[in-house]
Amino acid sequence: MNNVIALANVSGMSRDEWLEMRRNGIGGSDISAIAGLNKYKSAMSVYLDKVGETEIEDVAGEAAYWGNVLEDVVAKEFQSQTGHKVRRDNRMLAHPNHPYMIANLDRVLVGKKEILECKTSSAYRLKEWEADEIPAEYIIQVMHYLAVTGYEAAWIAVLVGGQKFIYKRIERDEEMIQFIIEIASDFWNNHVLKRVPPAYDGSKASSDLLGRMFPTAEQGSETELPDEAEDLIKQYQETSERLEELKVQKTEAENKLKALIGEAEVGIAQNHFVEWKTVKARETIDSKKLKLEHPEIYTQCIKIGKPTRRFAIKEAK
Repeated sequence: MNNVIALANVSGMSRDEWLEMRRNGIGGSDISAIAGLNKYKSAMSVYLDKVGETEIEDVAGEAAYWGNVLEDVVAKEFQSQTGHKVRRDNRMLAHPNHPYMIANLDRVLVGKKEILECKTSSAYRLKEWEADEIPAEYIIQVMHYLAVTGYEAAWIAVLVGGQKFIYKRIERDEEMIQFIIEIASDFWNNHVLKRVPPAYDGSKASSDLLGRMFPTAEQGSETELPDEAEDLIKQYQETSERLEELKVQKTEAENKLKALIGEAEVGIAQNHFVEWKTVKARETIDSKKLKLEHPEIYTQCIKIGKPTRRFAIKEAK
């Protein structure tokens, strides 16, 4: 195992204890977030977790829960379909030369220097697994594990939509491993240890994190922005203009296709089917009429949601 370091046996740990220990290094899902490939986490959320500025939180939610529940099912099916025997490795491992790179392996193939990563996935992501395809975040995750362990290859077994089982083998890629070591080293040494936050990016994970960190504004408050704000404002405005242009182009193509379809439900092109189907009318409540004619019922049915913040840019006068 290339003199890999065994940090602890995690079999007796609670999930909170395990998550707390993971703050001491960069794991497989962390590296995918740092590389901008994780839809659940951003580089900033990883940073805040590692420096202890956030509560311990399992951000992947229900999908991660069922992934853990079905892990053993996926591992057993992998054994059944491939003939490879696998075993658990209950240790938290660390790279011998870069101990901030850590790994918790799902399974190890018996008698081989190969690992098995068990996944579950929504049916909506089936195309990401077709032919030789594997989602990029999973490739970089298992390559991180190969970097830590020194192993030769990794298998990914996935249950898609609860009914389609797929497994694929990934050979060790030294060039990608060097890239992972470099970004992990930079993140740990230049951000975590020096307490220098990375930049927010355009991921949904960053947007969600900002919403959780700053859910409300202090009424009437103002703050001076640094000079770089003007560059970001220009970027925002120019991108918004391009998006509007693209939106018009998209609508133009849509309208022309609708004109070609006419009264038909489906149009058949050379390589595509284009649908323009009649959808059942949506039933809604006339809230104005309800409030006017039945104010007591309207008051009883009011549901107040969480406050939100509206983002806008205005020209200074």
